[in-house]
Amino acid sequence: MLASSLAGCSSVRLGFLDPHGPVAQSQHDQLLDVVVLLAIFVALPIFVILPWFAWRYRYRARRARYAPKWSYYGPLEVATWGGPLVIVALLSILVWRSTHALDPYRRIASSVAPMRVEVIGYDWKWLFIYPDEGVASIGELALPVGRPIALTLTSATVMQSLQIPALGSQIYAMGGMVTQLNLEASEAGRFLGENTMYNGDGFHQQHFTAVAMTPTAFLGWVRHARTQGVPMNLSALALIARRSTQGELVAALTSRGAAGGSVYFKDVPASLFSAVVATTGTGKPMTIPADSAAATNGTPGAAATTADMPMGQRR
Repeated sequence: MLASSLAGCSSVRLGFLDPHGPVAQSQHDQLLDVVVLLAIFVALPIFVILPWFAWRYRYRARRARYAPKWSYYGPLEVATWGGPLVIVALLSILVWRSTHALDPYRRIASSVAPMRVEVIGYDWKWLFIYPDEGVASIGELALPVGRPIALTLTSATVMQSLQIPALGSQIYAMGGMVTQLNLEASEAGRFLGENTMYNGDGFHQQHFTAVAMTPTAFLGWVRHARTQGVPMNLSALALIARRSTQGELVAALTSRGAAGGSVYFKDVPASLFSAVVATTGTGKPMTIPADSAAATNGTPGAAATTADMPMGQRR
């Protein structure tokens, strides 16, 4: 209740007790089911039987039979073993069903095709790439309301964990590996996103805002990123890969593209994500993919080439 009240007082929704997506809503409902289940089969019998025992076997009780050498009592054996067996059986069924229903790799059923977003975890910031739109952002994850989002995640450094509590689920991102997460926002709003895996000094600043907006507003967001964003060139990639917080990155980059602490990028190579996966942890230099003319120098129409960037995040 406290988390819900605090979430309502902030423009950024914080917790899972105030769900704003089908996944978070399902998790919220299942949490209530577990609470009710535990209350009925665990807490309720204790609160009912304990006062009865205290009264039935009180010091001056006359009807309570004293039997210090008893070895077996059927009703007590049934209650002792039957209760836990029923609880374990019900919890097993609930866990089995919820594990499959809330599988983060499972696509959300919808008549609208999911939007692809590629996520790379750096120290200490998240890079969100929209490969179909050719843009990217740091500090802000833009989502069109009512459209499923298919997130593909990796880490350019150590293991990290992405979570947007108000939208549901959590998934790890690991260097050289790819994981998936499917989410959807059912209404417009601003939701807290964070890294829940400790990864160094800037851990407490590695958070972002998931902004759910109408499809029309999302198209406007993409146009803004394409026109005002920082070119995703060799210099920008080197600054992103540096161990720095989001605020330090904004200060190092040009102010163009920065809005409210977020940074937008344009001319993003479609194969940038796969290049990071292929080079992280291998000892090989990071290569800027040659599928974007602006990936080299940020100038439209420039010849597409590749360039090497040392991976400054290796440990």
